[in-house]
Amino acid sequence: MEKNIKEIPKIATEYTQRGADILEIRIDAIKNPSKAKIKELAGNIQSPFIATNRSSEEGGLFKGSEKERIELLAAAAEEAEYVDIELRTKKEELKKIIELPVKKIISYHNFHETPTLERLSRIVKEEKRIGHIAKVAVMPNTIKDTLTILELSSKEDDLIAISMGELGKYTRIITPLFGSPITYATGGKPSAPGQLEIEKTRLILKELKPKEKIV
Repeated sequence: MEKNIKEIPKIATEYTQRGADILEIRIDAIKNPSKAKIKELAGNIQSPFIATNRSSEEGGLFKGSEKERIELLAAAAEEAEYVDIELRTKKEELKKIIELPVKKIISYHNFHETPTLERLSRIVKEEKRIGHIAKVAVMPNTIKDTLTILELSSKEDDLIAISMGELGKYTRIITPLFGSPITYATGGKPSAPGQLEIEKTRLILKELKPKEKIV
């Protein structure tokens, strides 16, 4: 996650050349962001991208108010392919993003455990009700927990399902076989535990599922 906003367009081009089909721009990682700076940045990204301004409650780095967080995310939305907004965002702020004319990824993150299949299914149902793609990223404590994510993926369409960390690393390759529209890889420092490098992810998926999108 690059902090220097001036470097991001160059890095975005590099990651695209390395094999990423779509990028994730992490606004929460940018040093001293403003609406004007974010709008300018979004206009300078030449590849499709997901705009994300991750809340600290779900593993992000944003330290401002919730109002500021949503305003910055909205500033990037005009140029974005998708915006990623957390399901647990306060209703009045969530509504501001839902009403924007851009595709939404509605996300849920749990860095402590893997909820039950029934609980995750309810979360996904609610995410799909308000967004275009549902996303759940959870932490496994046993290898059996990772199977919960695979079972969920086998039952749902338009779902990005991730089991994080070393235990769940393999799910980033397997869930696309069940239809996950996007899988996340890293071009440098991982933004989430368990991410594989772009080239490695591309190579494996090329063998298993040639048309998968890489972020």
